[in-house]
Amino acid sequence: MANFNGQTAVITGGAQGIGLATAKRFIKDGCEVMIWDIDKKLGMDAAKELNCHFLEVDQTDNKVVEQATAETINQLKKIDILVCSAGIAGPTFSTWDYPVEEWSKVFNVNVNGVFYCNKYVVKTMRHNGYGRIINIASIAGKEGNPNAPAYSASKAAVIGLTKSLGKETADQDIAVNCITPATAKTRILDQVSQEFIDYMLSKIPRKRFVTVDEIASLITFLGSKENSFTTAGVFDISGGRATY
Repeated sequence: MANFNGQTAVITGGAQGIGLATAKRFIKDGCEVMIWDIDKKLGMDAAKELNCHFLEVDQTDNKVVEQATAETINQLKKIDILVCSAGIAGPTFSTWDYPVEEWSKVFNVNVNGVFYCNKYVVKTMRHNGYGRIINIASIAGKEGNPNAPAYSASKAAVIGLTKSLGKETADQDIAVNCITPATAKTRILDQVSQEFIDYMLSKIPRKRFVTVDEIASLITFLGSKENSFTTAGVFDISGGRATY
């Protein structure tokens, strides 16, 4: 169990899935949590259930993220931890058939949105001389999934962003890392075909999907003060799927 007493965290996509599991874990360990989520109803319900804070945030809008950062600091006084969990899978098409508008949508959420969140939150972390950022990438960003070119490429971009920012902030007690999970049973699976789900399961030597609680445990360590040395890192939680 980590000790997050006196610390604050922003969790994007915190109303469901990995984000919600992480919010529960952080709060249990003494952290004050602010959920950012585009789904107002889910966000308000989660905040009520967990007794935490909530802001409706569309992370694809640069100005909205900037304002949400300022409002969060106004309410919590500081941001010690940022977990970027919000993301979408996009449809499954071969690269040559992939709709251009869907490609742009996936990149707008998974890359631009993560960049905006990292950009504004890390500024206040640098001012305070402390911070922990955990970006949720995917094993697809390392290995590529067939018929998911936008998702795979967007998660590879998250890995690159993480490594860049981690090196830029290594002169302070700021750790910026990402995790590359195998598939978890979350609502993101509603966006893809059963054939694709079966394919992803077949690639995992553990022969099961990872649970959101298992992912939250890894995020908890990366967000803790104990993680004082590792930055710009990529942490697999793939059930043996990762090959490098």
